[in-house]
Amino acid sequence: MTRRRWTLWTTIVLIAGSLVVFDAYRRLRDSGSPSRAAVLSIIPAEATAVVFADLTELRRAPFAAEFYNWIPKTQVDADYAQFLRETGFDYERDLDRVAIVFVRTEKESKLLAVAEGRFDRNKIEAYAARSGTRVTRGGLDIFSVPAGDAGHTISLVFLSKDKIAVTDAADIVPFLAPVPNNADTGNWRERFTRVAGSPVFAVIRQDSEAASALASRAPGGFQSPQLSALLEQLQWITLAAKPQDDSLRVVAEGECASEQTTRQLADFLNGVLVMAQAGLNGPKTRQQLDPRIRDAYLELVKGTDVSRLDRGESKSVRVVFDVTPKMLATATLAVPAVPTPAPAPAIPAHKGRKHKVAHQE
Repeated sequence: MTRRRWTLWTTIVLIAGSLVVFDAYRRLRDSGSPSRAAVLSIIPAEATAVVFADLTELRRAPFAAEFYNWIPKTQVDADYAQFLRETGFDYERDLDRVAIVFVRTEKESKLLAVAEGRFDRNKIEAYAARSGTRVTRGGLDIFSVPAGDAGHTISLVFLSKDKIAVTDAADIVPFLAPVPNNADTGNWRERFTRVAGSPVFAVIRQDSEAASALASRAPGGFQSPQLSALLEQLQWITLAAKPQDDSLRVVAEGECASEQTTRQLADFLNGVLVMAQAGLNGPKTRQQLDPRIRDAYLELVKGTDVSRLDRGESKSVRVVFDVTPKMLATATLAVPAVPTPAPAPAIPAHKGRKHKVAHQE
């Protein structure tokens, strides 16, 4: 990989996987502290998805260390090693909060990102200048680095000594202007408020393409036209994760205006849980599946709670489950492909299985 192309992807990879809404330059510049509220206060009106991670909080969680130890370690890429030497930046140590907002238009998809941390501005700007170009617009030094196909670039700009913004859009300047305080922005803020206690979350403003992507990535090869059809009717999808003492509590919520849709989705998911538990307890599965994998799956299925929420005009389905060390330990084991099952029967939501969830309301 060439240095120019690697410069792009290094910058994005450092902030990918844990991402947040892109804030207006003036708000970020005037913010004296790395406040989560300041970063999430404004988003572009055309945003389709936002992902956020507070790495400072995550580093203090015992389960975060368990998760980090589980991640397969690979040899450091030579280009990345050079980046570390020339800039002194190490995302494992120096990155505090990271954010990305995805924007999809009729012609293309764009990525906007902002990261907070400890940066050596002079070294990073010098590294970017050697690979691309530098221009000054509106008092900002903007660096553009060629990447991928001819004519494609990424742009980066320092918003302050501890904040940097990155985009693969043709021009970063339009995204540095304040966003009007309108109803669309209010919708994003409302959902950010619901996940205020989670150091990691994603909020997706739904469309059919996103629904298809989610359905196609179901674990174990599971696919269902019925599930895909229900997901396509959701208007918002929220994912939030919060470390517990020895696990990671995950809350997923699908939201729309139709009570019928949420009822059908809840019944479908509860039906899948019942069928999964029955299948895992079957004699054939006991014989063919590694006992460690089976125990981990049973733990996950039995601990999963599906419920419905009514917020007036908004109806939601919430799924709560815990990722445990046992689940992490079995994630690298070989798992047989799961055949595509028949559509799950509509089974009423189970009563009595409640989970206390403090970070998503």
